[in-house]
Amino acid sequence: MNITKKVTILAVGLGLAGGLAGCGSSGEQASGGTRTVTLVSHDSWAASKSVIAAFEKESGYRVRVLKNGDAGQAVNKAVLTKDNPQGDVFFGVDNTLLSRALDNGVFQPYRPQGSDRIEPEYRVDQDKHRVTPVDTGDICVNYDKEYFAERELDPPRTFDDLVEPAYKNLLVTENAAASSPGLGFLLGTVAEYGDDGWADYWKKLKANGVKVVDGWEQAYNEEFSGSAGGKKAGGDRPLVVSYASSPPAEVVYADPRPGTAPTGVATGTCFRQVEYAGLLAGARNAEGGKAFLDFLLTKRFQEDMPLNMFVYPVREDARVPREFAEYGPQAEDPETMAPARIAGNRDRWVRSWTSLVLK
Repeated sequence: MNITKKVTILAVGLGLAGGLAGCGSSGEQASGGTRTVTLVSHDSWAASKSVIAAFEKESGYRVRVLKNGDAGQAVNKAVLTKDNPQGDVFFGVDNTLLSRALDNGVFQPYRPQGSDRIEPEYRVDQDKHRVTPVDTGDICVNYDKEYFAERELDPPRTFDDLVEPAYKNLLVTENAAASSPGLGFLLGTVAEYGDDGWADYWKKLKANGVKVVDGWEQAYNEEFSGSAGGKKAGGDRPLVVSYASSPPAEVVYADPRPGTAPTGVATGTCFRQVEYAGLLAGARNAEGGKAFLDFLLTKRFQEDMPLNMFVYPVREDARVPREFAEYGPQAEDPETMAPARIAGNRDRWVRSWTSLVLK
């Protein structure tokens, strides 16, 4: 999701990934040392230790994880290092940034085992197989239930609601030029209002006091009053661009667990995100990278993702845990956009957005 991802409530999400990094690097494989496969990803990569351990035992490879910030930052770093890649597999490029990675030759072709079990609607690049869908989620505005209940104010539900005077100075979003959820939110408004209307919408949103910060971590865990991190940091914005799967994270990571999620989702503001993984061009341990890509599509890993990265699996027979489905259901009618349209217009939209909103 992504998604995005994505969710690092109480810093636990990232902590789960900390124990996954095996010793060594791809270079050790090349020199005949430890058999290591290096995964390059964004900061929200996470998986259960037992699931990674099972892969390591069955494949004979150790897993090393290298995190490169927000999804947008990670993709940019992958482009900059394409001639000397940092690892073997990249996970976390989503549909909003996919063309940037493909156009810059970041990946080499590989079709993982299990590709035939991916839901057809998420399959892309079917002729070259440079990337493989791994998860999906919805970028949506989240709201602080307590804030709105105390004021007897209905939370917003749609994009149109967000520009109403009742919600002035309440929303924080991420920089669309640097952040995956920020870009997804921008694309959602383009899908909703079209080429002729999205800029006027953002003028209204700016006039209504939208706050823009660099990335998701700052927006959600510092500025948003509804998250555990935001409460601790003194966040005063009860509306934030995050994910439809953020509310279950607030439940799962809370101690004690609340009976209901303290945050909700404005379901009329959602944009469907899909995350992909691929074998990096020039990978030193290409065989290990292929084994790891196969692993990402196994039912074991796909069913492990929801409560670690708070995203939905793309494998058609993978199930999600009860609490995830209960507190973080996918949007029924999210905004979507064809990858070709994103590729052809993304940079122009982002430049216009930057000039309009940040200057």
